[in-house]
Amino acid sequence: MSHIHFEFPITEKTYKVKGERKLKLYIIEPKTPKKNRAAILFFMGGTFKKNPNSPAHFQYQAKYFSSQGMVAICVDYRNGEDEGFTPVQAIVDAKSAVRWVRRHSDDLGIDPNKIVMCGSSAGGYVCVSSIMLQGLDDDEEEDNQTPNALVIFGAGMDGVDIMRRRYPQLLDRATELSPIHQIRNCLPPTLWLSGSQEEDAHRAGGLFEQNKKFIKQMITKGNEIKLVSYEGMEHGFFRYGRHNNKYFHMTNTEIKDFLESLEFI
Repeated sequence: MSHIHFEFPITEKTYKVKGERKLKLYIIEPKTPKKNRAAILFFMGGTFKKNPNSPAHFQYQAKYFSSQGMVAICVDYRNGEDEGFTPVQAIVDAKSAVRWVRRHSDDLGIDPNKIVMCGSSAGGYVCVSSIMLQGLDDDEEEDNQTPNALVIFGAGMDGVDIMRRRYPQLLDRATELSPIHQIRNCLPPTLWLSGSQEEDAHRAGGLFEQNKKFIKQMITKGNEIKLVSYEGMEHGFFRYGRHNNKYFHMTNTEIKDFLESLEFI
């Protein structure tokens, strides 16, 4: 991920520095007056592996939502390429990113009460965890990290399973790092998009079933979550370039309708 390439004009902003690592926001500006706009922050998946995906993986969705008048931001956060990486670093970086955008809302021309997080796979886990998991932080500021809306593409919510497979050194903290073990009323209005064949480490459809279980438990606690499922679709089905972009367009429309219902677009 050493080279991050965008096909569209972007503005780079550093939102956090850890040692020599400058964590950046890649911003695609809409062609709208620079005032009271909504912002959407994209957190890519595939970031826990040693050769992680680039923040640019969400650039096509970002470009679409900038065309709808939103300030669209692809977020770089610490990942498997960083020495000594664990998911805790990614979670606290996600909190920092939302705080930075809210703190700089005037400069960005956004409404600080219209901030959306959107994440897929590992990025979805990071987004949800940044809201749900308490006591994790490396900022002096300890609030303002919760977005006003949330969009998730199929993402593992079982931190015990994640730590057992990838970070056994964190097994003693696994339930603390596991959204499905921390069920409570805390999420903003949420749209969840998942393919029925999204796999976990054990079987096809396993991740979809886990997501349904998590959503059901969260709704019983009072969270407002809408699940939209896509029959027969695999993990990452929505990505630009897959399925002749059928589901790329379908999911963009679903997200647009959701954000219109909140009056963010």
